[in-house]
Amino acid sequence: MYTYKIHLHKEEEGGFTVSVPALPGCITYGEDVDDAIAMAKEAIELYIEELRDRGETVPDDTNTLEYSLSL
Repeated sequence: MYTYKIHLHKEEEGGFTVSVPALPGCITYGEDVDDAIAMAKEAIELYIEELRDRGETVPDDTNTLEYSLSL
């Protein structure tokens, strides 16, 4: 099992763009938060499948801590 942090960015025209920092280039979009999370799961699964097919290491966020600073 892999663990990933996702970033949901609300778009001005509506919906959310989702990025997965541990997987460069893994970006998707959803009409609302639930759709964005579902799309992220699908994108991550496809990304991992591609890495495995190429024999590459699959990174994850298991040992990554995240904190938000407000300045």
